Amino acid sequence: MRFHFSKYHGTGNDFIIIDNRTFFFEKANHELIAHLCHRRFGIGADGVLLLEPDDETGFRMIYFNADGRPGTMCGNGARCLVAFAHRLLNTGNKVVFSASDGRHEAEIISIDENLRNYTVKLRMNDVSVIESFDGGFVLNTGSPHFVTAEHDPYKTDVVSEGRRIRNSERFRQEGINVNFIKVEDGKVHLRTYERGVEDETWSCGTGSVAAALTALHAGLTDKSPVQIIAKGGSLKVFAESKDKIFKNIYLEGIAQLVYEGSFCISDIRF
Repeated sequence: MRFHFSKYHGTGNDFIIIDNRTFFFEKANHELIAHLCHRRFGIGADGVLLLEPDDETGFRMIYFNADGRPGTMCGNGARCLVAFAHRLLNTGNKVVFSASDGRHEAEIISIDENLRNYTVKLRMNDVSVIESFDGGFVLNTGSPHFVTAEHDPYKTDVVSEGRRIRNSERFRQEGINVNFIKVEDGKVHLRTYERGVEDETWSCGTGSVAAALTALHAGLTDKSPVQIIAKGGSLKVFAESKDKIFKNIYLEGIAQLVYEGSFCISDIRF
């Protein structure tokens, strides 16, 4: 069977996106999904996103990690899916959709058709718990994150240190994304090890939100929006703190269509 796909990235965090409104795609075939994400034998991506119909919103987002397993909320993936839906469904600049952590609102701020760039602002869920743990902070921004402030994250061995924390006793079973940050001139420099990818990614949307909220919570910056500098580019995180709860959280940045193509499942040899 041959199917059409689109490849998008959000600041280097890249995704295979498939229109699954007819439910043709085998979501239980985790081996297939992992194969599609393989950067040598497949298309290559940090994850797979499916756009499906939803009775209460414009569409539903289904996300799989690069290891083929179902994922939790993906901020950059959601922004890319909003851009994809705009092209596919003519959704307009504002949309409401559902994801694993509930309903989300998003707005396309601007479009550059020549570069196929979409600036997408995504509303995230409120965050009420930020726990101090082992020299860092643990919080859930739709996906679980551990954030630690490093003297220089660019000199940190993100893969080995991230893997160590992700597989530590507390986090081994469910896994956790590990973020290394440094705040300089009000900007948060970020590198992220992602569970499910089991490697460093060039950017992480929920990780960027976790990094920004941690920096605000710890008093490392007092400015909103917080500018996040990731390996793959820059993002903005907006947030308001009230009664120890972060509300009105938004993630804003570029989502870009890289290319479109087709893939023949029968060609796969596992």
